[in-house]
Formats: sequence, structure tokens, C-alpha cells
Amino acid sequence: MRKHKHTHKGAAICFVFFSLLFFILFVRFVYLQATGVVDGQVLAVEAQKRYFKKQTLEAKRGTIFDRSGEVIAEDIPSYTVVAILDPNMPQHVTDPEETARKLAPLLNMNVADVEHILKKKAKQVEFGPNGRGISQTVKQKIEALQLPGITFIRDSKRFYPNGTFASYVVGYAQKDEKEIVGKMGIEKQFNEQLKEKDGEITYESDPKGFKLPYADEQIVPPQNGKNIYLTIDKHIQTFLEDAMNAVEKQYTPKKMIAIVADPKTGAILAMSTRPSFDPNKRNIENYFNDAISYPYEPGSTMKIFTLAAAVNEGVFQPNETYQSGSYQIGPHRVRDHNKVGWGKITFLEGVQRSSNVAFAKIVREKLGEDRFLQYLHRFRFNEPTGIELPGEKAGNILYRYPIEKVTTGFGQGTSVTPIQQIQAATAIANGGKMMKPYVVDRIVDGDTGKTVMKHEPVVVDTPISKETAEKVLDILETVVTSEKGTGRPYQIEGYRVAGKTGTAQIPDPEGGYLTGHQNYIFSFLGMAPRENPRLIMYVAVQQPNISYTETGAAPVSMIFNSVMKNSLQYLNIEPTVKKKQVKKEKSIALPSYIGQSVEQATQSLKKQGLHVTVIGKGTKVRAQFPQAGEYVVAPDRVLLQTDGDAIMPDLTGWSLRDVMKLAELLQLKPSFIGSGYVFRQNIAPGAVIKQNDYVIVELAKPSDIDEKQQASTEQQEIDGPVD
Repeated sequence: MRKHKHTHKGAAICFVFFSLLFFILFVRFVYLQATGVVDGQVLAVEAQKRYFKKQTLEAKRGTIFDRSGEVIAEDIPSYTVVAILDPNMPQHVTDPEETARKLAPLLNMNVADVEHILKKKAKQVEFGPNGRGISQTVKQKIEALQLPGITFIRDSKRFYPNGTFASYVVGYAQKDEKEIVGKMGIEKQFNEQLKEKDGEITYESDPKGFKLPYADEQIVPPQNGKNIYLTIDKHIQTFLEDAMNAVEKQYTPKKMIAIVADPKTGAILAMSTRPSFDPNKRNIENYFNDAISYPYEPGSTMKIFTLAAAVNEGVFQPNETYQSGSYQIGPHRVRDHNKVGWGKITFLEGVQRSSNVAFAKIVREKLGEDRFLQYLHRFRFNEPTGIELPGEKAGNILYRYPIEKVTTGFGQGTSVTPIQQIQAATAIANGGKMMKPYVVDRIVDGDTGKTVMKHEPVVVDTPISKETAEKVLDILETVVTSEKGTGRPYQIEGYRVAGKTGTAQIPDPEGGYLTGHQNYIFSFLGMAPRENPRLIMYVAVQQPNISYTETGAAPVSMIFNSVMKNSLQYLNIEPTVKKKQVKKEKSIALPSYIGQSVEQATQSLKKQGLHVTVIGKGTKVRAQFPQAGEYVVAPDRVLLQTDGDAIMPDLTGWSLRDVMKLAELLQLKPSFIGSGYVFRQNIAPGAVIKQNDYVIVELAKPSDIDEKQQASTEQQEIDGPVD
């Protein structure tokens, strides 16, 4: 067969073409072998991505416990709601309107807002803060709706199971872009110890992602955060929170601060303030922990430390007498809180009555101002305590002028914080040894369970001797037990209490101090049981809404007495004081006398042993106080207002309680000076009085009335608040 003349030519071309193609492929192969790069992509890396899978091994932020291991803060699973909008995906949102209608209530969102999100031009959307951090319970409710295209991303969040519970101690933590970060309290102060670090596992897989048999694994283990055990006792803290809630509801004060501590170690067993917040909701009004960050003039609780200094120096003579009432210091005059004093009394009675003059004399004449300043430093009022909480501030000792040095002795001018007072008071309750306050008991490794830090009690100083501490406790107990003592409302059945009241004046932004029955910080610093103090407690209530018949001790004792008694019983501390037998007096339920003749009503009341005061010159009873149905005990005073004009009675010898009855019945505005019984009134007996008139009375002991009527008030004063 004859070959075509072009056959050899074609064969040659094919040979050259395929040879060239083979050469190119060979060169490419050699290049790939040498560099491992294709189109800028490293083949080994791409192979690793395709055949090696990496999974995150989640770590857990450290848990915060109370002293006995009860959880206060922990990580829990949470979820983010996601909607798939891409129509190319098998599962996607098919009916935005219906999905929004069912989903919105579970996310606490408006239906229109959810619908707007579901109609966005995107492949996948989230629902903002309302769709993040949802609980397992909410997730299950959403899943039960079987909404197409609605899915979840697993996450974790910080959870505080007790809500408003030692909130300013614990603080809170929240998730930033990638991790949970502490923002306040222990969560912030110990963020590095609590912080976790995720691990990872890498393994060889098939193209579908399934692990190959016998494939090696590379594991970087997760590092859980360290666990922190606080000194806070959940039971005592709960007693405190409940008591403060009750006072907040009844008296609506501007602020409240309370601390319970173990004076033997300095451990803080409970600490709370109001206003407070729920760390789960972060409804925060005040970002400062007032127990450690709010310096203010403490009032008469400061007298504890002035007294301790005087006893330690041997210059306090309890039976020595002095003239109470006022004390001149240059152009200034220090006055007792009742303005007129109690005549010539002993220094012991001066302590019991919280006499400013007594403590002014102690500082100026007994101790000396320089030596007193040394004790202020010994008690560390010039520096912060160093408690392991962020934001602590120190007070400010005002000690420039003679008057400032003296007023510091009874708690005016100089400012201190509640935690500074607690630290200083441990010396009184602990045999002279002053203990540093602390809130962290130990830190434990979250993986191994090994304790990496254990707090040991620290003696900060020994400002007074053991003998002095015992003597001061004895004196402070009389403040609570004596009939003359300002601390009588703080008696606790079965237990001996030692302590001191305080009524701190509040500086007026326009100068001077605020005035008015409520405008004080009322406080009490107490220890129990006296024979071996196991607990020390400070309570302060600022500007409570108390009536004119109530003192600042009402809300403060409501907290102190409840928490102290419950805590002592919880700690199994047996009562040491036998219950007193109190004679029960018969109470009388008043009937209504309105409309009756004044003569009939008066006779009926007197037969029951009650005092009767008729206000007015009419013949019929128009109003009465106490009102019908209220209980009285003979010989209580009952007021009867007649028809016609209201006539001011002679108030001489009346108690303050009776004056307040008159003010409430006639809707007058009362004001009082001193304590005891009325010896002077601004509206003369027999004068016609009208609603909203001011009635001002001065009170004193009956034996002192003649002397008080002659007291001059012309000199410049520094008036201490009522304790």
C-alpha cells in the first residue's frame, strides 16, 4: 500500500507536540516537587486542611465559691440564636413572618424587629444581645417550635446563681470579643487567676472529616481557670441581704452599708451595700463598693478609738466628773448633741450618753493632740487596709487647726471608710491585735485541685494592750445596757453586746452640714458576745425615711440585731444571758370617741388610767389620737380635739413622743432640741394653732430644767448630731 506523502510529516508534528507536552508536565512535576506551591498555595498546607482536622477543647473560667464550697459564680453553657437565610441551604427560613411571630416572645423582642432581621439580604443573621447568651431552657423552647432555618451556636456565659448577693464583693464578668473578662470585684481583681485557656486536638481524617483508623492525635490540653474560695459565708450573707432588703423597703434610705467580720482573723463573712445590683442583669447604679470606697465623717463610732487611746495611756478615769453641755475652743464652742448637756456627770456616763464635750476634753486635756494623732496612725486611719478588692480608698485625717483635732475625737471633720473602722475595731475585740481584713480564703488549681494560695491571718499592728481591750469592751457594753446609754436599741436577747452608736452629719454642698431629722448617716459598730467576741459588725444607714417619732436607731438596729442574733445562733454560740422576766402590762384598744361629748370621753379614758389632754374649747370630740382601734397602755396620753379652733396646750413635762402625737393629730411641723421632757415651747399655751404651723420644743431632765432655761446660746457652736 502506498503511503500518503504527508504521513511522515504529520507523525513528526505529533511527536514534537507530545514531546513538548511531556517536557512541560515533567518540568511542572519537578517544580512542584521542589517548591510545593501551586498558584501561590502551599500544597502541604492545603492537604493539611483537607486531611487534618482541628477541634477546640474548651476550657472553663474558674468558679468562685463561698467559704464552705457553695457556688457564687460559675460558667454555664449558653447559646446564640442564628437564622439561615441562604435559599441554597437545605434548611433555611421559609416564612419570615411566621418565624418572627413565634420567635419574638422567646427572645423578648418585638415581632416587627425580628421580621426585619429575617428579611435582610444575607446568608446568615443573628439577633443582637437578645439572641446571645440564652439558656438551655430557652433553647429547648425554641427547638420545640421546629422553625426551619433557626439553629444555635454553643457558647458559655458567667452565671451568678444567688442574684443580688455580695454583688460588690464578687463583681461580675462578661464576654468581650473572644473571652470572658472580669469587670468588677473579685472577678476583676483576680481575672488572671480565673481566666481559662482553650486547648485543641488535631487528627488525620478522610475527605469527609472522619478520623482515620490508627491515626495519631496531637493534643494541647485546655487550662481551666483557678477556683477562688471566699471568706464570705453564704448563710450570714443571706441574713444580711434579707435584713437590708426589709429596711430598704420600709425606710427607702439613700445608702446602706454593712460588714460582718471575724475579729480573730480579719475574715469578712458578709458585706453588702444598697443600692446593689444583680450581676446577671448588671443593673448597676453605683460602680463603687461603698464599704471600701466611700470615706465619710463617721460620727460617734469614732469615739471607740479615742476611748481606747485614753484607756491605753491611763488617762481615762471613769468616775471623774466634768461639766457637760459645752466646751470652748478658741472662737468655737463644742456642744453636746442635746445642746444643753446633762449637768455635771462622770466621764463614764459621758461615754454612755455619747457626749461630745467628754471626748473633746479627753483629746485636748487628757491625751494631748499629738499623742492622739499617734493613735490615729496606730489604728491605720491614715492608709487603706489593702483588702483584696479593687477601688479601695483611704480616709482623710483633718488635723490642721485646734478645732479639727478635737472634732476628730468624736468623728467630725476627719473621714474614714467602713472597712477602716472594721480593721481598727478588731483590736478592741481581739485582745489588742489588729487584723487585716481579707475576702479570699484560698485559690485552688482548677485542673489538679491543688491549693496554690492559702491566706493566713495577718496582724497589722497592736495599737493597744490586751488589758486595754478588755476595759474598753466593758465600757462599750454599758453603752448598750445602761439606762443612760445610746446603744439600748441594740440589746440582743441571750447575748452580751458591746458597741457604739454613731450619727454622722452630712456636708452640705453649699457649706456647713445638712439639717433635718433624717439628714444623717446613722450607724452602729458592735461586737458579740462580749465575753469572747466572735463577730464584729458595722451598719450604716444614710438618710432613711423615718418619722418624727423614730430615731435613726430604728433602721440600723433592724439590720444589726437580726443579722447578729441569727449569725450567732448559726455559729452555735450558746446564749449566756438569761431571759429577763418582764412584767406584762395590759393593753387597751381605744374605741372611737368622735361625736361624743368631751366630758363623757374624758371620764371614760380616765377610768382606764389614761392621761387626757383636750385641745380646743368646744363641747364635742372632732378627732382623737391615737385613733380608734389602736392599742395604748396606761398611763399613756390620749389627745382629744374639739370642734372650733385648735388651742395650744401647755406642753411642760411632756415627752417627745407625746409632742409627736400632737403634731400628727394637728398636722404641725415639729422640731426639738435636747432630750428628756419639755421645758420650753415656741407657741404659748392658749394660742390658736393652724395646720402646718411649726412647733419647736426644748427638752431636758426634770432636775436640770431650771439650769437649762438660763443656758446661753449666743456663742458660736459646733453641734454634734443626736446619737
